[in-house]
Amino acid sequence: MSEPSDHSDDQFDDIVDAETNRDPDLAVIEAGSRTLRTQGGQPQGDPVPSRPEDPELDKALREVETELSTRWGETKLEPSVTRIAALMDVLGDPQRAYPSIHITGTNGKTSTARMIEALLGAFELRTGRYTSPHVQTITERISLDGAPISAERFIETYQDIKPYVELVDAREEYRLSFFEVLTGMAYAAFADAPVDVAVVEVGMGGTWDATNVIDASVAVVTPIDLDHTDRLGETTGEIAGEKSGIIKQGATVILAQQPVDAAQVLLKKAVEVDATVAREGMEFGIVSREVAVGGQLLTLRGLGGEYDNVFLPLHGAYQAHNAAVALAAVEAFFGIGAEHARTLDPDTVRRAFAQVASPGRLEIVRSSPTVILDAAHNPHGARATAEGVSEAFGFSRLIGVVSTSGDKDAKGLLEAFEPILAEVVITANSNPRATDVDALAAAAVEVFGEDRVVVEPRLDDAIEAAITLAEEEAEYGGAGVLVTGSIFTVGDARLLLRRG
Repeated sequence: MSEPSDHSDDQFDDIVDAETNRDPDLAVIEAGSRTLRTQGGQPQGDPVPSRPEDPELDKALREVETELSTRWGETKLEPSVTRIAALMDVLGDPQRAYPSIHITGTNGKTSTARMIEALLGAFELRTGRYTSPHVQTITERISLDGAPISAERFIETYQDIKPYVELVDAREEYRLSFFEVLTGMAYAAFADAPVDVAVVEVGMGGTWDATNVIDASVAVVTPIDLDHTDRLGETTGEIAGEKSGIIKQGATVILAQQPVDAAQVLLKKAVEVDATVAREGMEFGIVSREVAVGGQLLTLRGLGGEYDNVFLPLHGAYQAHNAAVALAAVEAFFGIGAEHARTLDPDTVRRAFAQVASPGRLEIVRSSPTVILDAAHNPHGARATAEGVSEAFGFSRLIGVVSTSGDKDAKGLLEAFEPILAEVVITANSNPRATDVDALAAAAVEVFGEDRVVVEPRLDDAIEAAITLAEEEAEYGGAGVLVTGSIFTVGDARLLLRRG
């Protein structure tokens, strides 16, 4: 670590106003899931694992997936941590074998988790990361040292905890859910590794989320917006009440820019549990940001000082804000801003950020025309994605391919994308919860008008139709296709494009 350089606070004072007044709706999006690559296949280092090539291993993994699928899915919840706490008890509380950083929020969680993981790894700490959902393979959810665990290790972990899962199932009114079992697997795998620190993303909410059996020393809250309102609340303040449950006694809380009512709720909770708070735009933030080839160049103000010439190989202002939050979280984990008045080693920070990938976020998978996959799935995320596309790509003609999940605000998402799309192709993904094509098409006609809407029920046909539309009028150089609306849409498109 090095001492911070002397500098004036004038520049940072100037950005406080900009950060404080920034529209949070345009700040972040759900990080979504895993990296999407070109038609040429999956390059070395792709963080999305393929299915196992060994038929017997693939069969064994599918058997585990089949057993897990018999449990409550992630959309069916009984808001309680009773069952997961019981599982942790019979497993010997593996989640207490290592310190944790816990992340909640509406959008931006997985990108922020990946950045935190990269920073911790750069400082030679062994990391475990638990994120959801997955795109291609269930093993993506549990990572060690920045890479998904192998299929073999995933199967072994499941078999190791299975007797304990069945024991808890027999005792409780309801069996452990799909997500609860995976959470137990992650915590057990991290203890077995062992890891130096776990980076844990909530599944939904916070207070009663299955991940919330850890006592994280650092709690991160990415921007909160309306999503899962049937379960979390009708206002951002109510949703913040649920998410504030990850803030534990004496912890440090890293708050991204929040709506006023959400911020009030989060700050009140911090006071109640004597937690220390660092706020984006106040105690940390972005000093400067420039669009660069392949990403952006940042100067970040952390809790201990300033970090300049930070290259982030990701597009969009929201990713810069995610980077500021991630940096503050790691500084807080190391005690900077509290016990220590210094910065992290700037060169190590630069190296870490330069290696970050945020799979499925404005990810280019093909050229001529450019095809981008993005997992935005709610209006909040779609607005940020639209802003990122406009900033990073100079498309003269952009065609959208959209399939959403039935429990999402599809019309709001389409309205967010309308200004940047010449036309939209409505389709369906493979998930049973995908919005009915006819219903989604009707919403699209309301937003775009009938002349700008095409319907192709099969995703492969939809992508082909969008590419044809993008290439019309010989605009090959400036044409693009954006495939979006759901993480399942992104996952399906990735498989199709790889198969190409």
